[in-house]
Amino acid sequence: MNSAETQTRIRRSFAAQSMMKTLGAELTRIDPGHVVIEAPILPTVLQQHGAGHAGLTFSIGDSAAGYAALTMLPAESEVMTAEMKINLLAPATGERLIASGRVIKAGRRLVVTTAEVHARGADGSTRQIALLQGTMIPVSAA
Repeated sequence: MNSAETQTRIRRSFAAQSMMKTLGAELTRIDPGHVVIEAPILPTVLQQHGAGHAGLTFSIGDSAAGYAALTMLPAESEVMTAEMKINLLAPATGERLIASGRVIKAGRRLVVTTAEVHARGADGSTRQIALLQGTMIPVSAA
C-alpha cells in the first residue's frame, strides 16, 4: 500500500464522519503511524466555564488515534475504538485544539494508540490539555 492510497483512504473515511464536520475539524497531517486533527474552539462547543468541552477534546483525540492506527493496516481494513482513556490536564482555552495521534504497537488483532491534545492561543502559544491512550480493533471495511 503506497502513501497516496493511504492518504486518499483516510481522507475519504474522515470526510464521512458527520461528527467531525459538526465540530469543524480537519485532517492536517497523515504519516505512517501518525495523524493530526485540528478543530476550532467554537462558541457551540464550550462548557459552562467558557472552555472547550471535554467532548470536543475526546472526539478529535480519539479520531486522531484511530486514523493513526488505520495508517498501519491493510487497505481493506477499518478500525473501531475498543477502549479509550483520557486524562484532562488543563482547560481547553484558546482558539484551536490540535490532536496528534500515534501508534504505540500495531498487532494483527489490536492496535495500541495514544493521542496528545494541545490548545493553541491567539498568540500562537500551545499547551497540552489532554492525554489519551486506547486500543483500536481492525474491522472489515465492507
